[in-house]
Amino acid sequence: MSPMFEYAPAPESRAVVDIAPSYGLFVDGEFREAAGGKSFKTVSPSTEEVLAEVAHAGAEDVDAAVAAARRAFASWSALPGAERAKYLFRIARIIQERSRELAVLETLDNGKPIRETRDADLPLVAAHFFYHAGWADKLAHAGYGPDPRPLGVAAQVIPWNFPLMMLAWKVAPALACGNTVVLKPAETTPLSALFFADVCRQAGLPKGVVNILTGDGSTGAALVAHEGVDKVAFTGSTAVGKQIARTVAGSAKKLTLELGGKGANIVFDDAPVDQAVEGIVNGIYFNQGQVCCAGSRLLVQESVQDELLEALRRRLSTLRVGDPLDKNTDVGAINSAEQLARITELADSGEAEGAERWSPACELPERGFWFAPTVFTNVTQAHRIAREEIFGPVLSVLSFRTPDEAVAKANNSQYGLSAGVWTEKGSRILAMAGRLRAGVVWANTFNKFDPTSPFGGYRESGFGREGGRHGLEAYLDV
Repeated sequence: MSPMFEYAPAPESRAVVDIAPSYGLFVDGEFREAAGGKSFKTVSPSTEEVLAEVAHAGAEDVDAAVAAARRAFASWSALPGAERAKYLFRIARIIQERSRELAVLETLDNGKPIRETRDADLPLVAAHFFYHAGWADKLAHAGYGPDPRPLGVAAQVIPWNFPLMMLAWKVAPALACGNTVVLKPAETTPLSALFFADVCRQAGLPKGVVNILTGDGSTGAALVAHEGVDKVAFTGSTAVGKQIARTVAGSAKKLTLELGGKGANIVFDDAPVDQAVEGIVNGIYFNQGQVCCAGSRLLVQESVQDELLEALRRRLSTLRVGDPLDKNTDVGAINSAEQLARITELADSGEAEGAERWSPACELPERGFWFAPTVFTNVTQAHRIAREEIFGPVLSVLSFRTPDEAVAKANNSQYGLSAGVWTEKGSRILAMAGRLRAGVVWANTFNKFDPTSPFGGYRESGFGREGGRHGLEAYLDV
């Protein structure tokens, strides 16, 4: 008789992760209440259910966290790199061991599909800690001098679209280089950062090396402005990035900013259509389009535009929108009511300005924050949907005839974070990549990341790089 196997249900079970009714701030290796007693609720975007109550850090809490990080810096920075590496390796392994818990938690708090958190986010989070653990004892060979030194206390403010991944991108290089950290996660997605605090304790990380302050924009502003901070790293909107730059200006603080984007995905007439369609879908509908480097502008060579759009509409009609915990779901919930309102307003402006709107037939859940995958055609460069970052599952389609026209349209943006090129000619890929003003140019793929490769932008997409050897510079006194 053949053995009987038990299969997990299609919806991932919430029972794999324990969510406490309330969470404090993580300061000096311990959880504590906010000094002012303030708190806020974090809700699940797919159901609007309150997941937990979280402490709201004020100025006194920022003082305490920065002081803890400063005390820990002396001993942490004095450790040999190989000893710091052991902690990073330990953190990476614990993340791998607890990845199922973290994937469910991230999906509940953020709204993105479980297969994205499970198959994309968590493997990359662990990979960043493994990669930077490898650098910790090799900094003298990174190209920044024979004895590069850490900066001190790093204030890190991260967004809600990839909460745990953005944490890894910032915390891993900071610790590898010998800095200590005060991290402020986004108000709408604090839970995975608080889970990470427990991972730090499980790994035996010395007290004060990583501190986590939850709160809103006022918490982040107080942290960025604090005189005890030596380095500020921010990922988020261009508007907030500009405010942070003004705050830091004139001080000795080192600053890196990874901001908004309006990536161009360029498809030439010799591109494999089905492969390009998959790349377009991954470029703009991955994580509900809430990706700073999303390929939100599709530039198609005129001669293949009709064929490509027909294939794209056919593919979008197969996407499943719904419960993010269902392993079959392709498009989950928008992160918040505020973000949904912004997406809706910009999409409505596209129609009002004369662009043609299309969405596949799909039934959206009654509760939660949802927006159907959307394509706009007959878009001009003057349309708001072609210029402004929508940060949602909305694709604007423009056409071009020549490579020169494609480059001109792609570069006609205040942003410069990402781009994609689809063609069978390697020479064309290289020629285009050299002319596109984007920090990352993907060739016959999109939204592929690796900890060994630097990521960052030009113009209003920010400055500085994260990942790779280049990303170490932001956390070294060079």
